[in-house]
Amino acid sequence: MDFLKFLKSNVRWLVGGLTLTIFASFGQTFFISLFSDKIREAFALTDGGFGMIYMIATLASAATLVQMGKLVDRLSVATVSGIVLVLLAIACVGMASAGSLVGLFFSLFALRLFGQGMLTHTAQTAMGRWYDQERGRAVSVTSVGHNLGEAVLPALVLIFVAQFGWREVWLIAAGSLILIALPVSCWLMNSKRIPTHGASPETVTSIRQWTRAEVLRDPYFYGLLVGILAPALIVTSFYFHHKNLLELKGWPEEIYAAAFFLLSISTVVSKLVAGALIDRFTAAKMLPMFLLPLAAACFVLGWGQASGSMYLAVVFIGLAMGFANSILGAIWPEIYGVTHLGTIRAVAVAALVFSSALGPGLTGWLIDCQVGFDRQLVGMGFYCVVVTGLMVWLAKRLGDQRLSANFCARRSKWT
Repeated sequence: MDFLKFLKSNVRWLVGGLTLTIFASFGQTFFISLFSDKIREAFALTDGGFGMIYMIATLASAATLVQMGKLVDRLSVATVSGIVLVLLAIACVGMASAGSLVGLFFSLFALRLFGQGMLTHTAQTAMGRWYDQERGRAVSVTSVGHNLGEAVLPALVLIFVAQFGWREVWLIAAGSLILIALPVSCWLMNSKRIPTHGASPETVTSIRQWTRAEVLRDPYFYGLLVGILAPALIVTSFYFHHKNLLELKGWPEEIYAAAFFLLSISTVVSKLVAGALIDRFTAAKMLPMFLLPLAAACFVLGWGQASGSMYLAVVFIGLAMGFANSILGAIWPEIYGVTHLGTIRAVAVAALVFSSALGPGLTGWLIDCQVGFDRQLVGMGFYCVVVTGLMVWLAKRLGDQRLSANFCARRSKWT
């Protein structure tokens, strides 16, 4: 009942954020990878060649995002949303008309910057700033837009590509951004929400409002990134090279599209559970909750032989991604405050984009070097197991002390 009451009283802002994350799908790897075979064929690229272009374009977008992300601290959410949606639509048009590797590169750069980067950053920064005690639920609900996109778009793309052609699908995407996403999100997000169930004055004064320079000198920040960035690298690599994995295993293409629906359900459930747990126990205490399911997914995909292994793996991926996305949206304002949240999150999101860029490029290069993607996934699984130990330590250090004045005082020595 409390959750339904929360949804009802906050429907405007939640649907606005949800709209942004749904349409951010056009810049996400899962969506772009649906065209990977068509793109490689059109531009005569290998797995490694396309992965390298994708990696460089994404790295460039991450570097740009560090500066562009500051806009959320300076302009209204509605204004930033409108600008980014228009630029993302232009990027989609560029993808439809790209006739050279240069055109492909800049289109990918813009898709990654404005889609995966700025739209997601804007939505989660708004939720982090507009909510306090209900922040976990707000972040979880709005991030469900990613899963709605993952559940619906793969099947639609297959239908539309067969009916119209792959370039025409990008024009349809551009039209939906201008005709649907732009007016809806700008209207819904135009009214700034003032937290009505915030923390007590004593709690607020004990939370240090960190600047970006201070955060970059904080060793805990980098420890958090070691764990939080792992899902982006691993899952993006899985999305990008899923066709290679299917070929290695001899699994039919249809199983991947069918698994996406199960993945979306698993992730949505995980996000909603994670949001409630974060509001009750804090995001810091939830840090160890997502890497072990991701490790299990890697082992299942790497070692599994039956095609049904895909279904089991995506359930584990959904569990991991649900908790990871919710933690990523709530951890930064929880630890570092909200005054400079947009600027701080821009660095974290840029690191996230960097991680998602490194995955396809590195794994594609290894595939070209005859290192099977299934073997790579097993190695990633062991990495997750090891890093879980670090997350347990960080959760213990940050969890109980995150809002105490003594904690802030002890950590100030690093800055």
